[in-house]
Amino acid sequence: MSADEEFAEFANAHAERLRTTAFMLCRDWHLAQDLTQTALTKLYLSWRKAVQADNLLAYTQKILLRSYLDHRRRRSSGEATPGVLAEPAYRESPELRLTMLDALGRLPERDRAIVILRYFEDYSVEQVADVLELPVSVVKSQTRRSLAKLRQLLAADQLALFG
Repeated sequence: MSADEEFAEFANAHAERLRTTAFMLCRDWHLAQDLTQTALTKLYLSWRKAVQADNLLAYTQKILLRSYLDHRRRRSSGEATPGVLAEPAYRESPELRLTMLDALGRLPERDRAIVILRYFEDYSVEQVADVLELPVSVVKSQTRRSLAKLRQLLAADQLALFG
């Protein structure tokens, strides 16, 4: 199998998961698609080196996360979108998922990335520290603080809804 065919097979198999991760980070389906394409383009350009990675998906998710953080640093990242497409229907509770995504969106970018990598992508603390280039102790403390903040946000939403 040629390198191009290997890349195409990998991209087809993992593009949806990467796009979902990107959406959880940025909460915008259009930007999520752009970030996914950017990550896959960067992966393609370094395919010969990347294919030697122990975990190619983790390598690609690291590219995706860095693309997201780079986008947030640029001035143009503050542009407003006129409307957001509705998230596709999920087998589980869509209302709960939307509430959680909204609460995640209120966390600072780095904290959101930590929570998503730990609990949605199932990374270990050490893997998150490696991807974000942070000390393990920072990942642990920020995870604890972020989860406490999420609990507060979700409790406040619950009170507003039923209070």
